[in-house]
Amino acid sequence: MSATATTDFVAAQKANRRNTMLLLAALTGIAAFTGYLVGWALEGELTDSVPLWSRAGLAIAAVLAVVSVVWSLISLVIGDRLVLGMASAKPISKEDAPQLYNVVEEISIAAGQPMPRVMVLETDALNAFATGSQVGNGTIAVTRGLLDTLTRDELQGVVAHEMAHLANLDTRYMVVVGVTVGLIALVCDVLLRTTAWGSSGRSSGSGKKGSGGGLLIIVLIVVAIVAPLAAKAVQMAVSRQREYLADATSVQFTRNPNGLISALGKLADKAAPFPGVSRATQHLFIVNPVQTFTSKTPALLATHPAVEDRIARLRNLGG
Repeated sequence: MSATATTDFVAAQKANRRNTMLLLAALTGIAAFTGYLVGWALEGELTDSVPLWSRAGLAIAAVLAVVSVVWSLISLVIGDRLVLGMASAKPISKEDAPQLYNVVEEISIAAGQPMPRVMVLETDALNAFATGSQVGNGTIAVTRGLLDTLTRDELQGVVAHEMAHLANLDTRYMVVVGVTVGLIALVCDVLLRTTAWGSSGRSSGSGKKGSGGGLLIIVLIVVAIVAPLAAKAVQMAVSRQREYLADATSVQFTRNPNGLISALGKLADKAAPFPGVSRATQHLFIVNPVQTFTSKTPALLATHPAVEDRIARLRNLGG
């Protein structure tokens, strides 16, 4: 994005809605394919031959597809509460953090967005995130360490970055990512554990059963490979360009790139895992609290751009 480029919020929101639907379709397809493989293996275990088109596979695929869609819709309604609960975010009053509230209020006005809820994570780590599935129902959460460490200009840059995610509806997309991928991983883990228990009970069964059980184990090994690949693909879908866009939009709101540049430098030095953070939610934060990325990190492994690359772009915006 060039220094003279402006942020088209309407276009960004439309693109994110479209990307959300594509993501849901992809995850539903993964869930359905996983269900079909399991049903196909189960049917092969109960019959003398393994059919190419399995009725059991189609039935289980349909069930998992429906569950995926329903859970995705539920996540849009309650996903932000789940994420805030996992992170142990606590609401605070204006009297508790007057400077933070003042900054959020002024950035809300600059962004033309409703005032979001403000929460704090009681940890010394430096980080922040935003969540909320619809305009007017957003939350910005910052860590206690961030409040105690950043200057007002730096805090303003971070808050503006998170407000940009709310304005662009990135938070809706990211909540669906975290909750839906977690569901797929959970389902696959339960299937693997159930199969391991079942295979031990069938070990003394007939030859046909043993052959079918072996087939089922092979299929679920494939499932075990598909699940982390799906999670990684979704992490890639949470495009690093969204972080670049939020950084640029932060400058548009504050007219001061130096605040966010300085904040990112401190965040990169002090970012660390803390209770409530997991690989399912790591992409929500302004810097990844679980992994550190550099310009040498393979793109397929990175949920965020390298901080040095983000700072370089911000300096170009300010130039």
